[in-house]
Amino acid sequence: MPDRPRRGSSLTDFHMRLMRAFHAQRTYLKPRVDELGLGPGQAKLLVYLAIHGASSQREVADFFECDPGAVSRMFDSLARAGFVSSAPGRDRRTKALTLTERGLAAADAWDVTCAAEQEVMLAGFSPDERTAFADYLARAHANLRAAAERGEA
Repeated sequence: MPDRPRRGSSLTDFHMRLMRAFHAQRTYLKPRVDELGLGPGQAKLLVYLAIHGASSQREVADFFECDPGAVSRMFDSLARAGFVSSAPGRDRRTKALTLTERGLAAADAWDVTCAAEQEVMLAGFSPDERTAFADYLARAHANLRAAAERGEA
């Protein structure tokens, strides 16, 4: 087991840097989410459906590694707002979700927004640094997933 960290180190470590970057990203993107008439986390669900087509809530939750109940509530809200529609799924317990024209337009607008946000976020990064940063994030994700699967969380 590693040595006990110094008190307060969690305020400046990688965990905090990643959390602060995430919150800065959400703050930056919130006005555009609001313009699209979406709630937090909903845009990525629309993009998923735009790419993968009709999908179950479970498939979407598995892809994003999040609570299926939260995904269900987001899709219910998206359906009420006219972004998605649902039909019976492969069995009685599932629904197949698809985008409406409004949902597809919002997904496309979100991709444009995210491309612009990425340029802001990575301003001053060289192409090699961008590639390395993407690799570091993918490796960090893989390390955390493997630890969770081993029950080390």
